Amino acid sequence: MKKVAILLFTLFSLNLSPAFAQTKPMELPLYEGNIPNAKPGPNEEKTETDGILRISLVRNPTLTAYLPSKDKATGAAVVICPGGGYGIIAAGHEGVDVARRLNEKGIAAFVVKYRLPSSKTSTNPEIAPLQDAQQAIRVVRKRATEWQVDPKRIGIMGFSAGGHLASTAGTHFQKAVTPNPDNISVRPDFMVLVYPVISSQPGVIHQGSFDNLLGKNASPEKLKEYSNEQQITAQTPPTFLIHASDDKVVPPDNSILFYQALHKLGINTELHIYPKGGHGFGLKNPTTPDDWFERFINWMVASNLLKNTAPVSK
Repeated sequence: MKKVAILLFTLFSLNLSPAFAQTKPMELPLYEGNIPNAKPGPNEEKTETDGILRISLVRNPTLTAYLPSKDKATGAAVVICPGGGYGIIAAGHEGVDVARRLNEKGIAAFVVKYRLPSSKTSTNPEIAPLQDAQQAIRVVRKRATEWQVDPKRIGIMGFSAGGHLASTAGTHFQKAVTPNPDNISVRPDFMVLVYPVISSQPGVIHQGSFDNLLGKNASPEKLKEYSNEQQITAQTPPTFLIHASDDKVVPPDNSILFYQALHKLGINTELHIYPKGGHGFGLKNPTTPDDWFERFINWMVASNLLKNTAPVSK
């Protein structure tokens, strides 16, 4: 009895209930061998924080696995792409915090520290982030049994420019841009896009993200290629979208255009736009008591993507 009491005290001191105890995160190299499209050079990666954790100059991409306790695992999994305008990675409130929240719902989470487009680190900068997103999906699907993941319920979640990366993974999966000798599908089974960069259309574009990804003199053809609302097909995965009307950084039209294109093709999609919230709020929009994450969970359950979880909240 004394041992049980000590265990309970330890769990609660970590702000974890016994039901939601998590395994220790595992950070793994994203690639087992050579990194594709890599340019040799020194590792100058920087980690800074001023209330927001920022990682930049990534040369060696990683995948950090956050696995729920085995008795709570639902089989669903989410690959997380934090935002940062393709200039930095906001790895805390759009990465680690989200992974832990997913674990509470029995969902395995995998945070990608992806390469940012840079001629210093890549021979073809524009495809480096997509290579890493595709590789992350491939690794999770390949190790699905080991991690108690259903290979048919692996989604991708992205915030801001990470939402552009996630939506690129969901609309450009027909061609694998990483070596794929096992021919493992790199198509995500669903997407969660939070205040995402999507479109290159005038008045909608987040210029900084597209400049960082494609350069300041990108051709109209290249801009269209990465304007992901124009790349949707009948095979595009089901998608859940969140935005705020007063987002002055990434206009909500990005999410609206993506939703409309999905809806036109009859693809399962749900869009929530809050009146206020601005940009970059992560898990918690401070202007409302509403919890978008719970809405996402409800959508997962209603879409038969999440099993063995609590009843849908009303």
